[in-house]
Amino acid sequence: MRRRGDLFTFMTTSAKSDWLIPASLIVLSLVPVAAGISRIAGLAGGGPVAAADARFFASPAPVVIHIIAAAIFCVVGALQFSPGFRRRHRRWHRLAGWILIPCGLAAALAGLWMAAFYPNASNGSDVLKAERLVVGTAMTVFLILAFVAVRRRDVTRHGAWMIRAYAIGQGAGTQVLTGLPWLLLVGVPGVAASAVLLGAGWVINIIVAEWIIRRWLPQGNARRGAKSEPAPVESETF
Repeated sequence: MRRRGDLFTFMTTSAKSDWLIPASLIVLSLVPVAAGISRIAGLAGGGPVAAADARFFASPAPVVIHIIAAAIFCVVGALQFSPGFRRRHRRWHRLAGWILIPCGLAAALAGLWMAAFYPNASNGSDVLKAERLVVGTAMTVFLILAFVAVRRRDVTRHGAWMIRAYAIGQGAGTQVLTGLPWLLLVGVPGVAASAVLLGAGWVINIIVAEWIIRRWLPQGNARRGAKSEPAPVESETF
């Protein structure tokens, strides 16, 4: 019998519920992934391109790395939220870790480079740049801490840091939901509105991640950082 503290025990009651969250996360990723593919196609085609993309032509490598790495991180990471899938494919979790952490770091570091060196978009601002620098740095730190934790066989801490990193990586998906109502009701957001709407996407994801960590991870380890006992593969979190 599973312990009450095992992460995502609430999803194991049926095959349908087992795939509900992974499927929802993949759907959440579709718009950013499609937009990223379109941007890469525009860069590869050499133009004409939208004015918002013109700043990428002088140095296209960071944006291409960011888009591809973030897409892999979000889609492959979503499958980690299906405990049934992990139980049936026990080597998957370990293999996915070798994919997710490098891709997450590549996405975060490329995003930091873009925030620091690309000029602001027409609706960008120094506030939005600061937001991107903060979340990019946080995602990088979270992934490093997740790697350190799993090397120490601290499964609980590893899962908590990976969930936090994934929440930031999924920011673009949630930003579609925060920005779409404004776009439909008001129009294209201005400089201040863009900073608020995009920042809200990250804030929402971080709040949800912390709720999951505190609700479903063993509380002593999640809050105090105590080393957890080695856990069986099926109860690993990420």
